Amino acid sequence: MADQFEISFAGIFLSSAIAACFAELCTIPLDTAKVRLQLQKRATLSEEEGGTGAKYKGLFATILTIAKEEGLLALWKGIIPGLHRQCLYGGLRIGLYGPVKTFLIGSAATGDVSLFIKILAALITGAIAIAVANPTDLVKVRLQAEGKLPVGVPRRYAGALDAYYTITKQEGISALWTGLGPNIARNAIMNAAELASYDHIKEVVLEIPGFSDNFLTHLLAGLGAGFFAVCIGSPVDVVKSRMMGESVYKSTLDCFFKTLKSEGPLAFYKGFLPNFGRLGLWNVIMFLTLEQVSNASFFIL
Repeated sequence: MADQFEISFAGIFLSSAIAACFAELCTIPLDTAKVRLQLQKRATLSEEEGGTGAKYKGLFATILTIAKEEGLLALWKGIIPGLHRQCLYGGLRIGLYGPVKTFLIGSAATGDVSLFIKILAALITGAIAIAVANPTDLVKVRLQAEGKLPVGVPRRYAGALDAYYTITKQEGISALWTGLGPNIARNAIMNAAELASYDHIKEVVLEIPGFSDNFLTHLLAGLGAGFFAVCIGSPVDVVKSRMMGESVYKSTLDCFFKTLKSEGPLAFYKGFLPNFGRLGLWNVIMFLTLEQVSNASFFIL
């Protein structure tokens, strides 16, 4: 990322929001496929598919199935709350990262920042950002899950704004923060994996002779950030999607143990490949865009 000390908080927030929204727009079909795979339960497959087995069987097959059965635009279901989420979450988690990191090391500190401080700063900013943006995440998952309803069953929500209104009216305003526990766990962990690894990998790559602060360095750091994020965050990501997509779980632990009991530990890595495909691509697009936008003279103090 560009030097956070040279750019105002407003500049970093805006450039981060732009970069995150652009990455979201490009990759949400992969996220929709991931959510469908995560919500697909082994126990109900025979009932839902008449004994034919899993409806969704992989990243590209899931994308093709959704496009064929529901239309191409169904792959972008949830894009409006997804953009709402990235404006808030993307802007806050990256915008606060520099100031929190500075606070943790002290303004008088000199030299390289340790990996531990980078991880701690990213954990804190990820938790703060998603606590604010949780309603947008909930609505996004609910809209993405709509397509798995049987044919002929009326959809619950007409769109993003209707979903916010309907959920608040029917379930109470606190329902917008359903799944906040696993969501904070997931996003704090994944934010630490993404930002700290990007920050650290970029520093390591720049120390290699022949490398400079350019496209290739940003590409390698972005791929590394996506890989670490999905390896670490998949279990909490599955629990978050299950809790937000359905209302049958009493708590985070209830969701975890019911999933473990009925489907086994591998269930927590359902959608791993589409998740990595999405997060790897998402991080590359987001960080490449962020580096360019944040370096624009408009944002420099």
